[in-house]
Order: sequence, then structure tokens, then C-alpha cells
Amino acid sequence: MDDAAGWLARLQRDDVAEGDGLAFEAWLAESPENGHAYRAALSVWHEFDAGADGVLKALASPAGRRVAPRAPTRRWLVGAGGVGIAAGLSLAILPSLTSGPAIQTLGTGRGQRQRFTLADGSVVDLNAETRLRVMFERGERRVAMDDGEAIFDVVSDKTRPFIVAAGGRTVRVVGTQFDVRNRQGALTVTVARGKVEVRPSADRVYALTPGQRLEVSAAGLEKTQFVDPAEAFSWRAGRLVYRNEPLSEVVADLNRQFPERIDIGDPELGRIPITGVIVLDDAKSVMMRLSLMLPIRAVPSTQGLLLLRK
Repeated sequence: MDDAAGWLARLQRDDVAEGDGLAFEAWLAESPENGHAYRAALSVWHEFDAGADGVLKALASPAGRRVAPRAPTRRWLVGAGGVGIAAGLSLAILPSLTSGPAIQTLGTGRGQRQRFTLADGSVVDLNAETRLRVMFERGERRVAMDDGEAIFDVVSDKTRPFIVAAGGRTVRVVGTQFDVRNRQGALTVTVARGKVEVRPSADRVYALTPGQRLEVSAAGLEKTQFVDPAEAFSWRAGRLVYRNEPLSEVVADLNRQFPERIDIGDPELGRIPITGVIVLDDAKSVMMRLSLMLPIRAVPSTQGLLLLRK
């Protein structure tokens, strides 16, 4: 329980980094009891956070300003809250009691893929050139994604739904695993576990289950289909899977992964459909393999590579 309290406080820091998330995952994997302890500590934190107004009012009263004759004993803490987390709890909840919800910004650059563990234990994998703003409040957990792609593995909390806002559309869950892609105004949501509610507009809502995908084009056209979620998650392992996607979309994705810029010299080439798996080793190797299957050739340019018709 002491370790759980420490992690609860550690994951609230403004400078929390990837190393913290990896260490937290390692601690959770050591024993099932660690996960139970963290959820218990988190439950107490939420209970105190929900009573923030009452706590502030009590602290502002003359009685609340008195100095206690002695510190609370561990037995009192266990009896009152279920866990002995006095030190960790104070560090975790005081910011939310005094300054409103904290906003945490997560991001990746070109060619970067990174995993983050959020304060509630949820895990987020960010694809290249993705930026998120995370805002945890008393009644909800909210993430804003202006442009990018991420896989969310959300810890269940029925009292605080997890909401992803992407391009004027919202994705709402309680506890599940899903991929959200928001690129150039087009939204794609793929569900691997649990149920996901997607609102592409104020008057329309989709309830997606495992294996379902919703695609919303930049023009607002909507389409649902059944897919293998592993394909949507494959970028996490350095592979991109395409099914009848235009070469222009493939090149746009590759430009987020490699420092060398790839340009298409002939607009007609950009409309060539691509179906297959691309391994993200390096730009030249990728284009060499594509040139074996497509009527294209890659030549050096001032910015990187230029695609021309054979």
C-alpha cells in the first residue's frame, strides 16, 4: 500500500516521463496485489477529490486551522480510508483542490513512437507526430487530440468516463482498448476490447464493439466495417497495414516516420491503390520494395526522395 501511494503521487508530477511509466508497468507486473493496491489508493483519492468543496470549507474554518496535537496513526488511516496513504494522498490531491484540473501535454515528433501511463493507470501509445492534452477532472477523464494517432488502453472507472475529443468529434468509453486516428480532418476509430461510443456529430452516435471500425472522412462521410484490430495496432511494432489505400495516403504516413521527405512527382501516381504491409526500416528500403510492386521509381531530391513513373 505504501508503494501504491508513492506511485499515485509520482504519476501526478508535471514532469512525469516515459521512464516513470515503464517503471510503473514493471511494478504492476511484479504481483497482482500491486494492481489491487493501486486501484484501492486511486479509489480513496477520487473520494477525497469528490469532496473537495467540503474539505476546503473545513480548512477555512477556525477549527480547520488548528494544529493537531499529534499526527494520525496508521490504524486511523486504514480504518477511515482503507489504505495508509497519507503522504502520497496529500501530494496527489492538493493541486486539484487548489488550482483546478491540471493539463498534461504529451507529444511525439517525426519518427517517434512513445508510451505513456496516465494518472489513473490508463496506458496511451502515441504514433509519430501526435500531440495530446490530458485533463482529468472529478466527473470525467478528457483527452484532446488535434492531429495524430494513439492507442488507448483505458482503466475502467464507471464514475469517470474517458473521453477523447478529436476534430470536433468525441469518443467516449469507461474501460476499453481502441485506436483513434485523426489526420487532416478524417477520423478512424478501431476497437479491440470493450465498447466505444463515437459521436461524429451532435445528432449521430455509433456504439462500436470489438472488431468494429468507424471511418469518418474529412467531408463527413461515415462508414463502419469489421476489421482485425491487430492491423490498426501494427504501427506500434513498426509496421503499417493498408487495404486499397491511395499511394498519396501511404506517402503522407511515411513522411511522419522518416526524416527524408518523400514527394510524388505525378499526381496520377498518388491515386494508385496500395494493399500490403510496410515495414518501417528506412525510407530508401521502403521505396525500393514498393518500386518492385508498383510502376514507380524513387530518385534523390533536394529534400529526400521524389517518386516518378517508371
